[in-house]
Amino acid sequence: MKSTTLTAAKRERAGKGAARAVRNQGLVPGVIYGDKQPPVLFSIDPRQLLAQMARPGFWTHQFEIDVDGEKTLTMCQDLQVHPVSDRPIHVDFLRITADSTVEVDVPVKFVNEERSPGIKRGGVLNVVRHEIEVVCKADAIPEVLIADLTGLDVGDSLHISAIALPNGVKPTIDRDFTVATIVAPSGLKSEEAATAETTETTEAKA
Repeated sequence: MKSTTLTAAKRERAGKGAARAVRNQGLVPGVIYGDKQPPVLFSIDPRQLLAQMARPGFWTHQFEIDVDGEKTLTMCQDLQVHPVSDRPIHVDFLRITADSTVEVDVPVKFVNEERSPGIKRGGVLNVVRHEIEVVCKADAIPEVLIADLTGLDVGDSLHISAIALPNGVKPTIDRDFTVATIVAPSGLKSEEAATAETTETTEAKA
C-alpha cells in the first residue's frame, strides 16, 4: 500500500496550554505514538490534513510523517475537529510497520442493485453497516469491501458471511452479523397486506 507524506515540525511542550499556543499560530498540534517508542509531539499545517480528509479511505490510508527530516510510517488513529468549523484541532497518528496488525473500519460498497429482485419490485436497500471493522496486517488493508446484492428479495438480509474478505482480513466481531436488508416500501407493504387479507377472507368463506 502506498503512503502519503505529510510534513510537520517538532514541538517540545505538551499539555493544553502548549496545544492552544500551537493553534494560535494557525497550526494543528499532533502526536505520533506506539510501537513501544517514545511519543513524538509535532505541529502541522491544517491544509495538509484537510486535503487528506477530503479523500476517500482516510482512516485506512498510511501516512509517512516527516517531522524535521525524521520520517515515520503511521495511520491516523484520532482526529478532533472544531464543533462549528469542522477544522482539525488535534490529530493522533499510530506508528506502524508492514508487520503491524491493525484494527480499521473499512467502507462497504454495494453492487448489482439491478440484479436484486427485491429492489426491482420497489424494495429499499436498508444499510445496517456502512463500514465494517476488520483486523489485518497494515500493508493488507482493503480499500473497500464488496457486498453483492444479486438475488436478494424483499425481506432478505445480507450477512458478513456473504462478503468475500481478502486473505488475512477478518471482522473483529465473531458472529454472522447483518450488513444490509431489503425492506418493502409502504406501498408494497399495503399491497401485500391487502393480498393477505383477501386470501384470508376467501379461505374463511370456503
